[in-house]
Amino acid sequence: MKEYTPLIAQALAEDIGSGDHTSLSCIPYDAVGKAQLLVKQNGILAGVEIALEVFRLVDSDLKINVFIEDGKSVAVGDIAFIVEGRSQSILIAERLALNYMQRMSGIATHTAHLKSLIGPLKTKLLDTRKTTPNNRIFEKMAVKIGGGVNHRFGLFDMIMIKDNHIDYAGGITAAISKTRRYLSDNNINIKVEIEARNLEEVEIILNSEKVDRIMLDNFSYKDLTEAVKQIGSYAETEASGGITEETIVSYAKCGVDYISVGALTHQIESLDFSLKAIQ
Repeated sequence: MKEYTPLIAQALAEDIGSGDHTSLSCIPYDAVGKAQLLVKQNGILAGVEIALEVFRLVDSDLKINVFIEDGKSVAVGDIAFIVEGRSQSILIAERLALNYMQRMSGIATHTAHLKSLIGPLKTKLLDTRKTTPNNRIFEKMAVKIGGGVNHRFGLFDMIMIKDNHIDYAGGITAAISKTRRYLSDNNINIKVEIEARNLEEVEIILNSEKVDRIMLDNFSYKDLTEAVKQIGSYAETEASGGITEETIVSYAKCGVDYISVGALTHQIESLDFSLKAIQ
């Protein structure tokens, strides 16, 4: 079983409830049909793998012929796949499959666009934890399909000491020291990242215990350039905060290792698809 299968099953249960009474009322149980996934907007296709799992969970006897795989460019009029089998099953799965594919393709398309802008540079494009609850796995999958890199998945797979942690812990040096002691005491081996809000905090971090990455939050172009120079090879660098399509190239030119963009997953226009019955 895939790790996302229980989430899809839960989404199906939410949608079906006591039954698809529309289909049950007007479509015979043994009626069969075909439908095609029609692309209505140019972009990057994502979510085919998830749609296949939706159809499988609804009815494992459905047959699907995939013509375009995840990660491929699509144009208006393209047909991504054709599904064939019980008409009731196709109708039950239709909306959920479309919901996943439309949102994931929107994320992949926007990610691919931003990635293309900084493509010649060394900087990698990161997502964030600004995701839809219970849909993070799908949204982060879409980022990867679009050519981006996943940041930590959750609170458990990377230490990320942000401004509130620093304030609660009693300062940068104390936060790093306590973190290193915690990891050692509990035999946990994960990377440590810490946020810096200005050049003065960068200097404090460089004089504290070692970290793996420094997140430079809301830095101006001038200060980011200086910070990257100061940090050098001491730690990885990540620029974050308000970076847009208009500014991402200039920030990448500062030599920063990563740029994280929350808008990859939380301000996305879904790509337009439809599932149309065919004869």
